[in-house]
Amino acid sequence: MTSALNVHWQSQLFAAYALQEVLDKPIDGETPQSRLKQLGMMTVLYMMHQSHEKLTLSNIVKITGLTRNAVAESVDPLVERGILTETIVKNSMGRGTARQFEFCPEIFNRLRSGSEERKRGA
Repeated sequence: MTSALNVHWQSQLFAAYALQEVLDKPIDGETPQSRLKQLGMMTVLYMMHQSHEKLTLSNIVKITGLTRNAVAESVDPLVERGILTETIVKNSMGRGTARQFEFCPEIFNRLRSGSEERKRGA
């Protein structure tokens, strides 16, 4: 079972990772406002991930209250950065398609190794 302290450290490591990836590595033509939106979106997506919710555009729209276009504007650069992977799946009604996202597994490997380093240093 994961302790509350461990969950807290994982969240802190994720926030530090997000800041480093988005602020230290701007994409050509990207505005500071876009980077801040991406950081906010990463926080929402991480919370959804922790709650085992599917990271689909529809779910993100429902949780954030943003339009589909606004969600896509924040999510697409995260895919471009390699933070998220995108797959096309059947929508919840089973008739059309939906964009579904996942965090790249390497992110959680980096967070685990950072957590282990913190434990050794403590």
